[in-house]
Amino acid sequence: MKKKNIKKSAVARPKGPALAFTRANYLIFALAIVVLIIGYLFLSIGPADSVQSLTIAPIILVIGYCVLVPLAIFWRKKAPAPTDKSE
Repeated sequence: MKKKNIKKSAVARPKGPALAFTRANYLIFALAIVVLIIGYLFLSIGPADSVQSLTIAPIILVIGYCVLVPLAIFWRKKAPAPTDKSE
């Protein structure tokens, strides 16, 4: 019974930051959480048929869930443009 020697190839890791999220991502996500808390607070105050509960709170919650949370996930800082000094 022969053992086959299997060489493990080196895995090419992408060059860049070790973490996928940067400080900006976490700040946007924290802002999203604050906006969501404010939206739920507007939803909870006043009677069920008030302007805050029926109009303002849903708008704030949609902004939090549909704009800020995806923005926090997909935000990437633009890479600097390479300069060509061959001239």
